[in-house]
Amino acid sequence: MSRAPDGVSKLTESTYKNVMDQFNPGLRNLVNLGKNYEKSVTAMTLAGKIYFDAVSKVGENAMVSPVSRELGLVLKDIAETHRKVHNELEENFKRFHREIIIELEKKTEMDVKYMNATFKRYQSEHKLKQDSLDRSQTELKKLRRKSQGKHSSKYEIKENEYMETISSRQMDMQKFIADGCREALLEEKRRFCFLADKHCMFSFQISSFYEKAKEMLAVKLLSWQEKCSDITKVPDTVENMIEELSTTPEQSPLLERCNRQNNMPPPAPPLKAQISPLANMFDPEPRSPLTSFSDHNSDQGSLGEDSLSRSTSLSSGLNAGRKQRVRTIFPHTAGNNDTLLSFDDGEVISLFIHEEKDGWLYGELERTKQRGWFPSSYCRPYSEPVISNSMRSLSVANLPEQYEEAEPVLIPPPDYSDNVPSRRTLPSIPSPQNKVSLVNGTAKAPFLGGGNPFATVKLKPTVTNDRSAPCI
Repeated sequence: MSRAPDGVSKLTESTYKNVMDQFNPGLRNLVNLGKNYEKSVTAMTLAGKIYFDAVSKVGENAMVSPVSRELGLVLKDIAETHRKVHNELEENFKRFHREIIIELEKKTEMDVKYMNATFKRYQSEHKLKQDSLDRSQTELKKLRRKSQGKHSSKYEIKENEYMETISSRQMDMQKFIADGCREALLEEKRRFCFLADKHCMFSFQISSFYEKAKEMLAVKLLSWQEKCSDITKVPDTVENMIEELSTTPEQSPLLERCNRQNNMPPPAPPLKAQISPLANMFDPEPRSPLTSFSDHNSDQGSLGEDSLSRSTSLSSGLNAGRKQRVRTIFPHTAGNNDTLLSFDDGEVISLFIHEEKDGWLYGELERTKQRGWFPSSYCRPYSEPVISNSMRSLSVANLPEQYEEAEPVLIPPPDYSDNVPSRRTLPSIPSPQNKVSLVNGTAKAPFLGGGNPFATVKLKPTVTNDRSAPCI
């Protein structure tokens, strides 16, 4: 930094220009931005109040619930605490507007006029003093030109007077420049100090606000967290109510009878039915009971297709309305599952669902009339033989076919309903030659009864052309 009067004077002028061209416009910008800041904080506090009003309403809804009543109180307390915090923030920004924004706006308008006038006064005074100094130096130069070659004391006295005048005016000029520079720098510092002091005060207010907000929130925060720590905790009254409702009521007999009439089975067990380890011992290639049952019926339906077509059709007509049945070959225990069926081996079960579901069948145990699901591998098809009251008629022409069958075809009794006319079945009398013996009600072939199986074979006479045969 130059210490010459001209350098100091330039520093003074630049200081004044800095205040007028940069600081004062900066203050105007701060005023505008401060107003926007205040508006944004006001909008934020308003939005915060609206938000926490909604939180309070949610808390009121939670208070209606017997389980969430405490949480509803927590939500209302949180909303009220934050509402107080936003009110404190609003008060601090009202002071910010009153003590900073308004003051800066006033100071800026006044300072622009003041700094312009001060700078002009400094420039005018500096010019007057500089002009006076310049005139004194000019007059001294003229006097010296006149006194050249002359040794008069008169010129020496005037020259000394001019020298004293110039020296005094130079000292006055330097003092003026120094005082002006000091004043300009102090004016600049005074303005920055004012701005910093105002914002220090605002920072102190904001710090007090945050400390107060922290105290308001920290006092209640632990109690709020305790209420939310255990989500599974419910009041004792609600716990008792839930325990009373959790007990399974007994099924009404009327409902059970209605379900039995409507044949509405419970859902099948989710796990696949287990296969008995002994099933392969009796059946190397186990088949589904329903498949075996249908195959068995198809085999029986093919018996006597040519000779006993009417008997077979009548038998199938009578069995059409009967349910399929199976006989158990292993015992099964249901355990605690009410939807499963317990039984011993050798019992008969009537099927209500003919299709397996993951290896399960649904039916009714004929001995106890209980219904439930059971593994299909624990049973085999069962068909009870039907004993006819009428005599069995066997055609002699079909004896070879009956010899090949393991069991005879059983003719069902006639249908005596109104829709089918009654017919009388006349037993056919077998010929003495082809007589069939009955053992325990089962037709047996003659040779199985002890007779000669070739008794009915007639030999044909033979003729020989042997010339060596003797003539009789």
